[in-house]
Amino acid sequence: MNVYSIEGKVKKDIELPNVFAGRFRRDIVMRAILSEQSKRYQPQGNYLLAGLQTTAVYVGKYSAAYRRGRHMGIAIRPRQKLGGGAMGDVRRIPSAVKGRRAHPHKIEKILEERINSREYALALKSAVAGCSDSALIRARYEIDSKDLPLVVEDGIEQVSKSKELVKILAALGASKDLEKSHAPKIRKGLKRLSGVRKFRKSVLIVSKSTGAVERAGRNIPGVDVCPVNELTVEKLAPGGEPRLSIWTEGALSAINAAISEEAIKKRREA
Repeated sequence: MNVYSIEGKVKKDIELPNVFAGRFRRDIVMRAILSEQSKRYQPQGNYLLAGLQTTAVYVGKYSAAYRRGRHMGIAIRPRQKLGGGAMGDVRRIPSAVKGRRAHPHKIEKILEERINSREYALALKSAVAGCSDSALIRARYEIDSKDLPLVVEDGIEQVSKSKELVKILAALGASKDLEKSHAPKIRKGLKRLSGVRKFRKSVLIVSKSTGAVERAGRNIPGVDVCPVNELTVEKLAPGGEPRLSIWTEGALSAINAAISEEAIKKRREA
């Protein structure tokens, strides 16, 4: 595999790790993505006294007590206690105005879809292998380079300005794909959601460690920068499809240790 300089020229040849020669398993990748997304769900619950803070009381269908409501031409429901012994509006029940909810959210519900470390490691390796599948990558992304995945020298990690990183990506043949990601998608519908702008996922830069390139990439729409020891399945394959990725030499040398089962277990325990 060719290693490119930040000017886009071939610098040398290296051998890719064996993980890139694996098979892309979309079913396992999707299961891992759903597990990652479920961890971000926020538990929701209702107020325990919602709809019950009222003077309404249910006296019973066949009760002989006062306010029983029998033979009065009105439904026997929990009604408000008004002055003078009058019977007010129906409250408390779900079908009533200002009544409680029929089936409210319960915080006891288990929202997280758990996945064991061995299966997640397999999904992560499968997502890495999908980054080298030329047919899957070119079906969604526009890239001029013939080498996939793209491997760049470690000097790209020292780039601190966004305009310099854009020039490097253009020299590597990813300028057309970046232009497609610069157009935001504005969600239609509710007023509170109409102003949300979302950008299409484009290039993922995998570095050996956090540094200046992470600050430079966060200002470019569609571009993400991630250290190799923080890779997730959703970053490598958003929506279950492999992503166009650029790897540094240092990231390739540390990929096997970063996606091993032991590393994943330590990451989960932390």
